Amino acid sequence: MTAERERRSTGGVSASEAARGVDDDLSMLFGTSTALFASMAGPAHVLEAANPAFFAAIGGGQRERTGVPLAELMPELTAQGFIGLLDQVYRSGERHVGRDARVVIGVGDQAQESYFDFTYEARRDVGGNVIGVRMIGVETTQAKHARRLAAEQRALLEQIARQAPLHDVLDGMCRAIEELCPDVLVSVLLADEDGRRLRHGAAPSLPDHYNQAIDGIAAGEGVGSCGTAAHRRRTVIVADIATDPLWDDFRVLAGRAGLAACWSTPVMAGDGRLLGTFAMYHRTPRAPQGTDLALARAFADTAALAIERHHIEQARRAAEAREEAARDDLAFLLTASTALSGGLDERQTLQRLATLAGPVLAPLAAVDVVESGRVQRVATAGPTEEARTLLAGHSPAHDADDPVARVLASGLTEVARRTPTGPGPWRDLGATGYVCVPLMDRGRPFGALTLLSTDGHSFDGHRVALAEELARRAASAARNARQYTQRAALARDLQTGLLLPDLPEVPGAQLAASYHPAGEGLEIGGDFYDVFDRGDGSWAFILGDVCGRGAMAATTTALVRHTARAVAPLLDDPVDVVKAVDKALNDRHSHQNNGFVTLVYGHLAPTADGLDVHLVRAGHTLPLLLDADHVVGTVEASGGLLGIGIPTRLAARRFTLRPAESLLLYTDGITECRAAGAEQYGDARLAEALASAPRRPTAADVVRTVAEDVRDFVAGRDVDDDQAALVITATAPERRRD
Repeated sequence: MTAERERRSTGGVSASEAARGVDDDLSMLFGTSTALFASMAGPAHVLEAANPAFFAAIGGGQRERTGVPLAELMPELTAQGFIGLLDQVYRSGERHVGRDARVVIGVGDQAQESYFDFTYEARRDVGGNVIGVRMIGVETTQAKHARRLAAEQRALLEQIARQAPLHDVLDGMCRAIEELCPDVLVSVLLADEDGRRLRHGAAPSLPDHYNQAIDGIAAGEGVGSCGTAAHRRRTVIVADIATDPLWDDFRVLAGRAGLAACWSTPVMAGDGRLLGTFAMYHRTPRAPQGTDLALARAFADTAALAIERHHIEQARRAAEAREEAARDDLAFLLTASTALSGGLDERQTLQRLATLAGPVLAPLAAVDVVESGRVQRVATAGPTEEARTLLAGHSPAHDADDPVARVLASGLTEVARRTPTGPGPWRDLGATGYVCVPLMDRGRPFGALTLLSTDGHSFDGHRVALAEELARRAASAARNARQYTQRAALARDLQTGLLLPDLPEVPGAQLAASYHPAGEGLEIGGDFYDVFDRGDGSWAFILGDVCGRGAMAATTTALVRHTARAVAPLLDDPVDVVKAVDKALNDRHSHQNNGFVTLVYGHLAPTADGLDVHLVRAGHTLPLLLDADHVVGTVEASGGLLGIGIPTRLAARRFTLRPAESLLLYTDGITECRAAGAEQYGDARLAEALASAPRRPTAADVVRTVAEDVRDFVAGRDVDDDQAALVITATAPERRRD
């Protein structure tokens, strides 16, 4: 090729023609290439040749011509310094290379920013003289935009990874695209959970009135570009809003916002769910190019990632909130259960119910129960004393106009977002709604819990369910308290029936007794004592202890006492009476309590010297004798347990209790009681306490002395066993009057 050029030159062809031939070859070489080529001649840089890519890059149309200076064809290049660079290369003959150079092509509204890699090199003739400048370049606008796009996407992905707020991610994405494509306005709409409506997500450059108007549009055919894209689940392109029927209902709105074209791409989750739409608006009618659609798809995928991550985070937070709420509910119910079961008084339990419900479930609470066929308000709770007084002073009506009456009749919870029907202090209380929950006992309502809402408070399903569970637990606790109260009253009545209301007056004797049960409530003690007239001038006395507690112990106690009372007038020997008691115990049915019994039984008869005492001890603690000199001794008498199915050997003991001497019978609950960290009270301390009684004590003095010493020993601690004592003190015989 070089030789051919030389032959042409030597054959008289001008130097400019030879250079033009080379440029023609280059023009053909780059003619179908995306590279740009232009050849300019002379100091005026007259455009002699250029490939189509060059003309396309500079705007085409009127600019597709040669034979004119480049500064005339593209006047905007002068101010940007590119004509000066051509002058420099033409004068110096040295090449100039530009990398990623920014060029604004066109003027006014038609101006467009582009980027190029280019080379300016001198054109020389065969003699080496510069005759022009040649430009070879490649447009890098798309590559630069791709790099910027990749950088923006990386930034967005980093935001998503950092769990930045969804609005910030979407707003940043819209702004990034609008910066990459200055003629585009971007909007992201978010689908509701059911995918039927679209909500505003981000659209920083669209007018507020437009964003507000389309917030909540339906996903459906003919609902603009976005609603239709959401409905079809594929991209919808509207190149001219003014004529497209999809915009019939929104054309006026788009006109006020200055929008002429809209391309909308659905944002889809990996599982096929609709997440929203990604829309690109233009202010002039325009159809998208392939690069526009690729850009929309890329950012729709990024938006999908952000939205899905947001949904996952929302689900996680909702799950944590539910878990925390469940923990709070459980803690509340556990605390409530503990508080409700902490007492055995029904009224106190119901007051605790109102107090517990008051601050947590509602500002105001009241509890009503049915008593003797009438509804009675038994508990209230409120933030102020005035509110509590107003609630306490209101009595529910008996007719169907009152929610309490309806709930008591139906056994069903009633909820309303208004004040209760019927008269009441609702306005003064500021009540705005209520929930009335029945208190059930074996399937029937016996009361109702009423919760009242005020301003800023409302009842949702969660609060109602919590109120129902609280009412269920309170009803159970109230039922237990009521049953305990009834059973405790029954136990007290039964215990009272087993003990003497008053000790009888026995000639020549003073009697005193004490009884201290081991706790209070349903447990009936097994200790007992009795003194009764035998009908022949003598008296019988008995003190004993039945193994066990409760109803079975009570029946055994009754059996022992009644048997002794029945046979004592018939049998003179105390041994025979005790044997009769033993037989009665052994003859009990097998299903009855077979616990053993211990006792001391004897007969009293006044004599000139005091009291004749004839007693039997059957497995019981040894009686103590306090003589006139304040010496304490035991009354020895052998005998085994009763009611064990084996005949017991009994030996009676007879002695005279002289005036001012006392006989103390007691149960082992006294000697075996313990103080905290101490040993048992014991026989020795009991003897010391008995000896400390006043000189010439009465029977009451002896009982009081022993009881006080035992009480001091236990120091207020509850005892584990019943304590019973019976004191018989002989008195001086009355002188006969002549």
